[in-house]
Amino acid sequence: MTIIDDISSAVLRGKRKEVAPLVQQALDEGLDPVAILNDGLVPAMSVIGEKFSAGEAFVPEMLVAARAMAAGTEVLKPHLAEAGAEPLGKAVIGTVRGDMHDIGKNLVRMMIESKGFEVTDLGVDVAPEQFVTFLQEHEDTDIVCCSALLTTTMPEIGATIRAIEEAGLRDRVKVMVGGAPVTQAFADEVGADAWTPDAGAAAAKAVELVRG
Repeated sequence: MTIIDDISSAVLRGKRKEVAPLVQQALDEGLDPVAILNDGLVPAMSVIGEKFSAGEAFVPEMLVAARAMAAGTEVLKPHLAEAGAEPLGKAVIGTVRGDMHDIGKNLVRMMIESKGFEVTDLGVDVAPEQFVTFLQEHEDTDIVCCSALLTTTMPEIGATIRAIEEAGLRDRVKVMVGGAPVTQAFADEVGADAWTPDAGAAAAKAVELVRG
């Protein structure tokens, strides 16, 4: 097995304490940081995402794998910057106003990051105005991800999309929505660009949206 295989295996097994030293070893051996990311870290998370979508992996496995990958990415970040590696795209994510749930949001954030996106997390209980202000201040944002985990907070997704429209920013970004009670029909109703049933599918859809 190569060092890249070892990195992938450690991420798949959620071995956070193994990943960072392995990534550092790969760098010390002169491997390209972009290759370490694209051939070692990202494919492992793609496998986990596919297993999750197929019901063969569950939230705890997703979380430990995502944390393991994050440990490796942290080591790589300064080297990727030196290599001039551009992010695949930029996204902002948040759980909508009135909703304090964050596990699903965090999973989606980590899975999208694993695809090479730069993601800003606004946290929970995010008002429509906060999304708008962020977009006004960060004109290079490609995707807005809104999460609602309660039927009572789902209308806030619609309110957020309307606020983005009223600010004249809607044609500049793609809006992705998700959360346990959210459906494709609801996404269509509020004018979202995409809905996905889980974090793995969200990451794949984000890539699809920026590649257009």
